Amino acid sequence: MMNKRFFIFVGILLFILSGCRKNPNIIEISGKITNAEGKMIYLEELLVANLRPVDSAKINKNGEFRLRQKVEMPTFFLLKLSDNNFVTLLLDTAETVNIRADALNFSREYLVEGSPGSELVYELNTHLSKTKHRLDSISTFVAIFSGSDDYGSIQEQSREAAAEIIAGQIEYSTNFVNTHPFSMASVLALYQKFDDENYVIQDLQALKTAASALNSFYPNSDHVKALYNNALQLLQRERDMKLNKLVEEAGVNTPEIILPNPDGQEIALSSLLGKYVLVHFWSAVDQNSRILNSALVEAYDKYKRKGFEIYQVSVDKDREHWVNAIKTDRLTWTNVGDMQGSISAVMHYNIQSVPYNYLLDPEGVIIAQNLAGPMLDKTLSSVYK
Repeated sequence: MMNKRFFIFVGILLFILSGCRKNPNIIEISGKITNAEGKMIYLEELLVANLRPVDSAKINKNGEFRLRQKVEMPTFFLLKLSDNNFVTLLLDTAETVNIRADALNFSREYLVEGSPGSELVYELNTHLSKTKHRLDSISTFVAIFSGSDDYGSIQEQSREAAAEIIAGQIEYSTNFVNTHPFSMASVLALYQKFDDENYVIQDLQALKTAASALNSFYPNSDHVKALYNNALQLLQRERDMKLNKLVEEAGVNTPEIILPNPDGQEIALSSLLGKYVLVHFWSAVDQNSRILNSALVEAYDKYKRKGFEIYQVSVDKDREHWVNAIKTDRLTWTNVGDMQGSISAVMHYNIQSVPYNYLLDPEGVIIAQNLAGPMLDKTLSSVYK
């Protein structure tokens, strides 16, 4: 009987202790803000497109406050005295954060402890704020001498000084991202701007590094998802710009391709000028390429009498697989490949994955790209009206 009571007692005790144990996902934010006694302070989660109020407290007569919030991954918050007087925090699980500041310069000067992410955010914002202040000072200086005889010389010197300051900020921010690729603070760094039009970081490699690293660590974060999608869009834009540059430098509408067909006869893409041509990159060992081949067969059978041609470039290295796939999939159009990956053509057209294609008009101008399934038929039906 005694043993039974003992185990019941121990069980109750353990239940009580477990209930008192701190939830690791609950963070506490406390602090002291002078000149804010009796005012309200608000905590709002910073979402991708808006804000979500999560907690608030009244600052006591000693300037002290305390807030609590559940956090499951590094998350951005605004700690606000008003819409124009706030600080940005990057809070993670199990943190106990302490803020000390004065209400009169709350958004510009504050001390944060217990939150490494928030400390990095403060570092980033402070550095950019100082840079903008220096640039504003230069603009003011130039304006003062706008009517002087030396205005031209002063303006030129000021431009050089401003360019040096801007270059310094870009270098700092880029180094920050490369140093902290797994910190959510890098998201903030990548979205910082000098003004409404100009981002601080313009290095796509830094963007790629941070987006890839953060996506592997925090795939469920909305901020990371937005950053990752933005990175993909910018990379696609860069690919398009590179292709346009190649076209301009080559002095033709599209880069030339000359590769052998299965019989060893070299066939130039330019030999098909005068027709709508789909330049299609594929691989005989790639499942998606093989699936798309059936859609190409349908399109070719439907539009070849109207002058439609396909110039299909293989990135394979195994001739037997290539030839067998051409026969099995009934690919009766021009098929070329050097069985070494067709590297030159792949580089000239910035092919990152297969299948991928470009539709050329009769003059060789690219009018569409990455057409698959219904989009291919829809596009061809519109050009052959």
